Amino acid sequence: MKQHLALVAIVVEDYDEAIRFYTEKLHFELLEDTVLSDTKRWVRVSPKGSEGCQLLLAKAANDEQKSRIGNQTGGRVFLFLYTDDFWRDYRRMLADGIHFVRPPAEEVYGTVAGFEDLYGNLWDFIQPKT
Repeated sequence: MKQHLALVAIVVEDYDEAIRFYTEKLHFELLEDTVLSDTKRWVRVSPKGSEGCQLLLAKAANDEQKSRIGNQTGGRVFLFLYTDDFWRDYRRMLADGIHFVRPPAEEVYGTVAGFEDLYGNLWDFIQPKT
């Protein structure tokens, strides 16, 4: 059996502001933006050049879902973004206004810093050791 994780849904306040954040601040590619109804779209983004898992931007449709925006994991790191050049991308992210909540550190597994997305979800940004 062969399987892979294809999408991770992230609950967002607004499709267009989320698309702008991921494409303009994190420089992800907008892979799809399909209108499904007056209130629902199928929006997929992914880091440029990635062949792995993609993010599905899912607009909160009710109060229960809205309560999860920015805290889908109870305050734990939610997503992990890997890079092949930590310092190049870290400097670019700072210049693009990404808010880092933990400074860069050398760990046994690589160089890492923590940042938050536009809603406050926590990410680890990592260049793994080879």
